[in-house]
Amino acid sequence: MDTAVRSRRRGADLLVAAAGLGLLITVALAVSAESASGLRAPGGVATALGRLTGLLGAYAMLLMVLLVARLPALERVVGQDRLLSWHRRIGGWPIVLIAIHGVLISVGYGQAAKTGALHELGVLLTSYPGVLAGTAGFGLLLMAGVTSYRNVRRRMAYETWWAVHLYTYLALALAFSHQVTTGAAFVGHPVARAWWTAVWLGTAGVVVAYRVLLPTWRSLRHRLRVVAVEHEAPGVVSLVCRGHRLDRLAFHGGQFLQWRFLARGLWWQAHPYSPSALVHDSHLRVTVRDLGDHSGLLARLRPGTRIAVEGPYGTFTKHARRGDRVLLVGAGVGVTPLRALLEDLPAHVQADVILRASTPQELVLREEMARLAARRGGRVHELVGSRTEVRVDRDALRGLVPDLAERDVYVCGPDGFADRVVRAARGAGVRGDRIHRESFAF
Repeated sequence: MDTAVRSRRRGADLLVAAAGLGLLITVALAVSAESASGLRAPGGVATALGRLTGLLGAYAMLLMVLLVARLPALERVVGQDRLLSWHRRIGGWPIVLIAIHGVLISVGYGQAAKTGALHELGVLLTSYPGVLAGTAGFGLLLMAGVTSYRNVRRRMAYETWWAVHLYTYLALALAFSHQVTTGAAFVGHPVARAWWTAVWLGTAGVVVAYRVLLPTWRSLRHRLRVVAVEHEAPGVVSLVCRGHRLDRLAFHGGQFLQWRFLARGLWWQAHPYSPSALVHDSHLRVTVRDLGDHSGLLARLRPGTRIAVEGPYGTFTKHARRGDRVLLVGAGVGVTPLRALLEDLPAHVQADVILRASTPQELVLREEMARLAARRGGRVHELVGSRTEVRVDRDALRGLVPDLAERDVYVCGPDGFADRVVRAARGAGVRGDRIHRESFAF
């Protein structure tokens, strides 16, 4: 195992340990706030468990936000694909825990007051400060959770999904208001109040620093503008952008940036696109397919349009490889990060390329890929046709690249395509740590 892999694993272990320590502190402070007499009172156990689940739900919410807060240390150690995977896995827990919190608190208070849980829920909503705000925050969190399911996401425009998830920050603010104004764990417990205030403010500070201030500073520094719009294929355009001191952007082939084009109808939303070439003479190029309202409008951008960027992000780079022979596999516009990666690989690395498309016209940047691969003694294999006519399975990959098991495999494209390639590569004997994937799913 090389030094980079060991470093990433140590970093991931430290992050998990830090999250676990925070969880232990949260549980310990919640337990210390309860008393034996309170637990023996009518509804005491239900109320105590309700408070605990509420605090655990809040802690899980904060972890979710930190995982996608664009912290450079997290991005370098784990990679954004993995962070998003963790974010999605945790995503259901805050909703479940906070729902249980509401039920148990209503039951516990109802038992203490000798009324029903539903009656007590009405009392809580109308009489306790912060409860209504917390309930509204839970509704926003539930809305974000529902739209995160894969089948729902696929039916939504990226712009809609992105706007819905912005409300998660409002949900957090409402939850904090509810917690500090009605949380019994804070009354007479200055340590608990200090801990939770530090955790909430720290999370907010990280989000503001890395999702607002750093991108703003970087955008002002590099001053990117569109200088040309080039049509590459039906529905595919390349935006050639010019900037200032782009060599300081620290971009590696295969990474992506969040692009915000400061034009009418586009300025309010950021989209992830991978540059399709390295920086040359203060120019950076991004190649985009028309997949929705946002990407469709890019073809009509005028030269001079200003651009704000976040990033670069991602570990889909030359640094992930384990050997000196690689296979790059892309479908459609998935070739864009592979094009920049192929250019960025060290000169001694031999690279073969497989391009998949339904029609020859959809083979984006094919000439550039062929030229770059030839310089490395590699070949480009074009697989064109329907899914039933042209299969991408273990035997097909072995037929095209006989030494596949000894290569690093980089895969980029739609999830279904990438899943098939990953299964085929594993079936052909490629080790899991030599398969590198970039997903187009949001």
